[in-house]
Amino acid sequence: MSIDRIVFAVAGAFILLSVALGMSMSPIFHHEYWLFFTAFVGLNLFQSAFTGFCPMVLILKAIGAKPGHAFS
Repeated sequence: MSIDRIVFAVAGAFILLSVALGMSMSPIFHHEYWLFFTAFVGLNLFQSAFTGFCPMVLILKAIGAKPGHAFS
């Protein structure tokens, strides 16, 4: 799996989990403040679309993940 796909998969999983933890109707509800984490992940994805910088990419490159097209 390339770095691009790993970043998108992890971001999607973080968003789904933090929404489930932050919505009061969810069976795994914890607290509304989890929605701030959802916003953080979304803003990070938004800025990386313009700058090409994502902190997770640095980690994935360091462990030797296969490069993709978006984060080179």
